[in-house]
Amino acid sequence: MTEQHEQHSPAHRFERGTDGPKVIVVGVDGSDSSMRAAAYAAGLARRQHALLAVVYVQPVLAAGAALGAPVAETTDEIAEDLVAQIREAAERLKGIFEVRWEFHTFRGDPYNGLVTAADELKADAVVVGASEQAGHRIIGSVAVRLVKTGRWPVTVVP
Repeated sequence: MTEQHEQHSPAHRFERGTDGPKVIVVGVDGSDSSMRAAAYAAGLARRQHALLAVVYVQPVLAAGAALGAPVAETTDEIAEDLVAQIREAAERLKGIFEVRWEFHTFRGDPYNGLVTAADELKADAVVVGASEQAGHRIIGSVAVRLVKTGRWPVTVVP
């Protein structure tokens, strides 16, 4: 009787803990669902030893729509407030949970801004909060549009 030895190529072996996302993009806009998405994504990034890329998409309004309102200043203030909230949460967890994170601001509508962010940051996964707007049930939410794009795994946090 002859023995047969299976040869395993190192390229085909699975190693626990080495697969998984390296960059996780999470969209935040200050809403409760987006903040829950950020918390979920932070936990995922911690467990996967991935970089958490927190993305705020600043809306761009047509010049006539603003009617003199300081829209850019307001969205800049929102971005600064979000960074402050994230830094505060990161400080509270320092020494308990370590998560590498970056904050990025993109301009445009939420869907196109997140697509651009995910492409430019070479995202392996995208996390977003469920839409809190009733109209999105008819038109389609950012989350559904991201899933249909089909370029990254998308997690929608309620």
